[in-house]
Amino acid sequence: MSGRIPRDFIDDLLVRVDIVDLIDSHTPLKKTGTNYVACCPFHTEKTPSFSVNRNKQFFHCFGCGISGNAINFLMNLNNLEFVEAVEDLAAFAGITVPRETTSYQADEKKEDLNSLYQLMDQAANFYVQQLRTSDEGKKAVDYLKARGVNGDCANEFILGYAPNEWKALANSFDHNALIKAGLLVNKEDGQVYDRFRNRIIFPIRDKRGRIIGFGGRVMDDSLPKYLNSPETTLFHKGNEVYGLYELLKKNPKPAQILIVEGYMDVISLSQFGINYAVAALGTAISLAHLNLLFRFSPEIVLCFDGDKAGLAAAWKAMESVFLSLKDNRSCRIMVLPQNQDPDSLVRKEGLANFTLRVQTAQALSDYFFEHISEKLNLSEMEGRAQLVGKAKPYLEKLPEGIFREMMLSRLKTISGISTLNDLNNPSKSKTPYTEKKTPNTSPQSASVKSAKTATALLLQNPRLIHNIDQKNINWDLLDIRGIALFKNIQQVILSKNTVNTAILIEHYRNTAHEKSVKALASLNLYVSENNIDMVFADTLNSLLKQGKYAAIAKLETKAQNQGLDIHEQQLLIKMLTDK
Repeated sequence: MSGRIPRDFIDDLLVRVDIVDLIDSHTPLKKTGTNYVACCPFHTEKTPSFSVNRNKQFFHCFGCGISGNAINFLMNLNNLEFVEAVEDLAAFAGITVPRETTSYQADEKKEDLNSLYQLMDQAANFYVQQLRTSDEGKKAVDYLKARGVNGDCANEFILGYAPNEWKALANSFDHNALIKAGLLVNKEDGQVYDRFRNRIIFPIRDKRGRIIGFGGRVMDDSLPKYLNSPETTLFHKGNEVYGLYELLKKNPKPAQILIVEGYMDVISLSQFGINYAVAALGTAISLAHLNLLFRFSPEIVLCFDGDKAGLAAAWKAMESVFLSLKDNRSCRIMVLPQNQDPDSLVRKEGLANFTLRVQTAQALSDYFFEHISEKLNLSEMEGRAQLVGKAKPYLEKLPEGIFREMMLSRLKTISGISTLNDLNNPSKSKTPYTEKKTPNTSPQSASVKSAKTATALLLQNPRLIHNIDQKNINWDLLDIRGIALFKNIQQVILSKNTVNTAILIEHYRNTAHEKSVKALASLNLYVSENNIDMVFADTLNSLLKQGKYAAIAKLETKAQNQGLDIHEQQLLIKMLTDK
């Protein structure tokens, strides 16, 4: 696919960067034996359980279980996507990330994106200058002051003003670029005009600080009160929230994130010291919004106005919330008093009281059952049956886990119906199928253990590949659980010029083997550096013997039950006579 980062570059990058140097630049490490340790940067602890191995180029926390290579470290530390982490790692190494391109159009598209980002910066600067220097901008400044917005906050959020002119931007920048950026409206007759006019401008930044769109607010009662950029190459309002970049800049790991409805709410709360608020961009709260925010905080508080529209919006958000919840995530619902929004309420009550409201916001479970039970007579069988019918479609959306089980248990308690099936997974209540063992079935525990040890040793010490080359191994005989991964890792090592554990981990990213590979990479085999080759050789020998004995037993059983063909007879005789 055009634009992808070449695999060879990623492998080379993982060789160039020493993971100890990278992590030490973020979290000071202390050498203990062959490893480096520190208190884990991903969870709070007093005793160090975070370990980094220079030889493997691998880190592992024995407390929270997070592990991986240098790319994984940056992804977890800064909540980055894979490509963003590779770019940051390349920047740390002082090199440029190349891209695979298959055509001139691909290069042109990339250049077009860069130009659009530059244009958005230039447009934001234009709006800022209009706010600060133009005569019309003075009205906007007076409006912001009347709303209690100070200069520091205006600078932090890059607030600006769009002149009350049809072509202020159009006369300053390229028309085609402005149309692509959503800043210019193209009429059917070919005429163009500025999308934002006579409005306070709120630049919308993504989590990396790049301006991707704008919001504009009128200063009177005219409609629409708010106007956002349309969907563009850069801006997808269903995936972005306002204020996230500013939030993460102050606290990359907030204990909770408050979702409010408007730009001014975010700005006012920020001025009062509530630096963990964001706003949806003129659209309902989506699953993409919630998944984005849960990457940075384990708890989301949804704040809604207390009017009819706010209550309707709160319930409308439930479907997305239920789809997003996992055992390590929680959500609370905060409904404000009538005729109040966060901006007005924090000014009326002050920081302490507003913060208390956030901290004591209603748990999602309480809100859900309270709302869904409303107007139902639960003292009657019919009312309880209606409750179950209304609740089940929502509970079925919850991912598997403890929270789902607890919500189902609560529904059983409230409804008084203890025989509810486990929602859309009734098969889970059945006795799980257990394969019947025959007298000829072997547990192969020793073989499986040897395969696991051999795979872990090879993964942690890819140089051992040369030890395998010296052996004449009949892979067909090794019909042992776990040996397929060993063979696969061997092939990967042989296919690469340079390889270490970090590169192997990267190779298995987003594959069915990723979890197993990470677990084996962090497995402590308690083998000293001097004995690795010997232990690996012994394990391989043991594995070969076990495979041979298993193959003999399988052929002997077949000989008794079905008989063997000529080839099988010869193979059995050879294995029985070989020492």
